[in-house]
Amino acid sequence: MDEIIDSNCCRKYIIMNSKSNLDNNLAMKRSGTGFSRASSFFSAMDYWILVPVLIMVIIGLFVLHNVAADGVGTTLSYPQGFNRQVGAVLLGLALAMGICLMEPPTLRLFGTGIYVVAVLLLMYVKIDGYSLRSITGADSWINLPVIGSFQPSELAKIGIAVVFANTLAEIKQGKRNYLEGSIRLALIAGIPLMLIMTEPDFGTSMTIVFMLTCMIFVWGIRWRYILIVASATIIALPLIWNYGLSAVGQSRILTFLFPGHDRRASYHISQSLSAVSSGGIVGNPDNPVYVPVKESDFIFSAIAEYMGLIGIIALIVLVIIFITRTLFVSFAAAKENPAQGYLMMGLISVMSIHYIVNMGMTVGLLPITGIPLPFISHGGSAMVSNFISLGFILNISMNQRLTAMQTSH
Repeated sequence: MDEIIDSNCCRKYIIMNSKSNLDNNLAMKRSGTGFSRASSFFSAMDYWILVPVLIMVIIGLFVLHNVAADGVGTTLSYPQGFNRQVGAVLLGLALAMGICLMEPPTLRLFGTGIYVVAVLLLMYVKIDGYSLRSITGADSWINLPVIGSFQPSELAKIGIAVVFANTLAEIKQGKRNYLEGSIRLALIAGIPLMLIMTEPDFGTSMTIVFMLTCMIFVWGIRWRYILIVASATIIALPLIWNYGLSAVGQSRILTFLFPGHDRRASYHISQSLSAVSSGGIVGNPDNPVYVPVKESDFIFSAIAEYMGLIGIIALIVLVIIFITRTLFVSFAAAKENPAQGYLMMGLISVMSIHYIVNMGMTVGLLPITGIPLPFISHGGSAMVSNFISLGFILNISMNQRLTAMQTSH
């Protein structure tokens, strides 16, 4: 009798232990982390994404150091301003690595927190009494203790992308019906967009609209809806021109369409083109050309000036590798976890439009905007926010690699 009891207890223990192991394995598969993130950190890191970004950062710091030291076309102090940029890079890199260690549920909660904080800060912009409107043409900055000037709309891009992607995935999976989901999406994007547009910051607003458009396109939308939205946008252009654009924005567009319309804006372009051409093949740092806002909006012309055609080609190649690799991972992620795929698409679309617009305006192919060059232009808010976005991208890519490692074993 005792042997029968012992045998039953043994079988019961084995069954319970097997069930526990199965549950653990299932949980690990659901999270996409069959291996420990900490122990597999370096082997699971996507260096095709990380390394191009780090090289771009080094290029940016090299050029900013020269721009600040020369003092031609910039208000960036040396070495204080340059040191602050280095500090922003180190802080951003630390945040990106920390985000890589987050499990998917924690990542989603963190992204939602960013959205809430960003909306609150955008509201605070309206009442804080601090404004750089006379310099930037928009009241989009706040002054924080220790940190200094900070632009909440940079954080808003990330927060909107996270919450918007999660809602798109819920609609796709049938957890929300189309009506409820559409209302939720409109509120998620509409509240921060309204706050940003009334600053007014038309450039950032259009960047966010472009991001959301790319996310919805990947999610899947019928062409008739795309045509309806495009038609409505064209019809609304007079309203956008009169109420959405500041006088500075209108002048920049008119200068692009009719060169010479605004002598000041035309001066920016002509000086930028002079700086680009002066760089030659390997750069010409001995005779810097005066270009306004050379450390930020026109950093691309400074790269051409100090590093020449070789530096420009190297930068473009790095950007192409970074964007292509991120797009490849985003499509792969969307098959297993739609929310992560949509989020990755949103974040990389923002950076892509920044690269295209900044480079295009520097050589006169696009109107002048206040959009910086990601990971290169001077600005603590943009640098830290870009690294936070990079952390989300690397985290999602790491999920894919950990899943592949688990499958292979």
